[in-house]
Amino acid sequence: MGFLAPWALAGLAAVGLPVWLHLLKKHKTTPVPFASLMFFERRTQSSIKHRRLQYLLLLALRTAVVALLALAFARPVLQSHLAALAGGPRLNVLAIDQSFSMRDGDRLARAKREAAQVASRLRGEDKLQVLAFGSQVRVMGDSPAAIAAIEPTDTRSSYAELSRAVRSIAQSARMPVELHLFSDMQKSSLPANFADLRLGADVQLVAHPAADRRAPNFAVESVNAPRRVYGSGKARVQATIAGYGTEQAKRRVSLVLNGREIDSKTVDVPASGRATAEFASVDLPFGLTRGDVRIDSADNLPDDDHFNFSVERAEARRILFVHEGRNQRDALYFRTALEAAAQSAFELDAVPVEQSANLSPQKYAFVVLSDVSSLPPTFESVLRGYVRSGGSLLVALGRESVLGGRVPVFDEAVVEMRYFGRDGDRFQSAAWLDAGHPSIHDAQHWDDVKFYQAVRVNPGTARVAARLGDETPLLLEKQLGEGRVLVFTSTFDNISNDFPLHASFVPFVEHTANYLARQEEGPANYLVGSYLELRQAKEQGAAVEVLDPKGGRALTLEEATRAQNMPLTMAGFYDVKRPSGRHELIAVNVDRHESDLDPMSSDTLALWQNTAQGPRNATSGGEVEAPKPLEFWWYLLIAVLALAIAESLLGNRHLTVDKEANVT
Repeated sequence: MGFLAPWALAGLAAVGLPVWLHLLKKHKTTPVPFASLMFFERRTQSSIKHRRLQYLLLLALRTAVVALLALAFARPVLQSHLAALAGGPRLNVLAIDQSFSMRDGDRLARAKREAAQVASRLRGEDKLQVLAFGSQVRVMGDSPAAIAAIEPTDTRSSYAELSRAVRSIAQSARMPVELHLFSDMQKSSLPANFADLRLGADVQLVAHPAADRRAPNFAVESVNAPRRVYGSGKARVQATIAGYGTEQAKRRVSLVLNGREIDSKTVDVPASGRATAEFASVDLPFGLTRGDVRIDSADNLPDDDHFNFSVERAEARRILFVHEGRNQRDALYFRTALEAAAQSAFELDAVPVEQSANLSPQKYAFVVLSDVSSLPPTFESVLRGYVRSGGSLLVALGRESVLGGRVPVFDEAVVEMRYFGRDGDRFQSAAWLDAGHPSIHDAQHWDDVKFYQAVRVNPGTARVAARLGDETPLLLEKQLGEGRVLVFTSTFDNISNDFPLHASFVPFVEHTANYLARQEEGPANYLVGSYLELRQAKEQGAAVEVLDPKGGRALTLEEATRAQNMPLTMAGFYDVKRPSGRHELIAVNVDRHESDLDPMSSDTLALWQNTAQGPRNATSGGEVEAPKPLEFWWYLLIAVLALAIAESLLGNRHLTVDKEANVT
């Protein structure tokens, strides 16, 4: 409580006036002489104590009138949220943390017991709402029975998400909200921006910590393993072991594939530090493999003592490379770039254009046309149908391509052949690159590549992903039916350019091959709470089959045909069969922020609790608007009026008694 005009409190000194009137201005009776009292009638006089009681009550009334009048002129105010919390019905929100870290020991059971005790002490007029929160907030119900239904999850807790939900609840409740938080108060659950914890002016936060101190914990923090291995290649698996609040210790690290331990190592983990265990030359079976790295931590949170990963071993996919018979250099450079890639996922079948008439492109990951003048009509027709049904084509243009006058399958006209000098600065370089294109996003140092020849093509409706300095399109892409056609307006040899001699050529070929083969690399593994993309827009209506880590169906029938993505809600392996027929094994792990059991400091918790006294609403300019104070001086004036009336009535009665006493 405060005062808008505190200087008016000086009027409280006037409280001494009624005291002076009562103590120093007592009524004195003037004696009247009489000869004899025998003619006076005997009468009982009013009680002295009763008259003193009336005096004291009158004194209290007059003192209260003066004091309240001074307070009214001082204009007292009360913060709106304090006024609201002062009494009356309130909404009690019991928020119980069900994140992964609450699996440590009996934290969740302790939180549920304390929540049940708080619910049992509620007043009859109070309301109740039970929330369970991790990365998201769920409303469990409005009765104490909802507390028992809360189970631990694999999600990461978010106090920012809880605060956002509580602000929404308080806004719709239109009554004071008392938030009881039952959590281990994990520091890693705090948001980067403390303002996201703002609760609102009508919310009071009461914390019920489920942990008294930081608990030491070991965990497998991460695993680095290839997503796919091709042919006879071997995998290299590297695991990081972390200790959170731990002493220096030795940990045994095991590599498990498809439920069978393959190898193990012992590592020294420093105090609250990290150690690395590496398993080199791991031989994998063909197909999908469920991998797992485990440690023997013997702590109270064993569920983070392992880390899931999946690896697929398959035969290398084949690429059809069609070229002019007298030009072998482009196939050599392209094959060398594929073999130099991190994973040799492809094998090249180089075929002269004269021998392509009876070829079927259906068995190839994609097709490359390298500077060919023309195609056999039957092969071009088959190739066009292959692309329209979802296949991919890469076309490189050179001097031979100009003779045909158009780009095969791409169906755009060749405008001219552009020649640039090799001497001095007369060559061209890539002046603009679309970094968002899959073929380019990781390629670097294109500005050092020298282009001596390029074919100018009418782009039409195609997407231009790269241009030379003279605005000649260098890389174009067009959708044809369900397939892709990519055109590189120079060659893959070192005659029209020196691109194959630069380090950027290998990532360009690798990413282009993965893109055209629809083998774009997704994450090696996912975190609980992330989303898995199920289908592309063109695959709408085709069914996707997903089995969760427990073996149950993760999608309803409607979701299987319509959903674009799905949340990954638990750790383990998701078995996914896509509309294209591709089979995938998705490894999902708990966010390792949950493994650090360090609680927030008491100062941080106090700051969070004080956000109820801070800003309430944000203005459009980003500034905050403070809650308006509640003025109640007019209530004091009403009380002054009521007391004045009571003082007048009591004073008249007292004067009447005094007059009767004087007459007697």
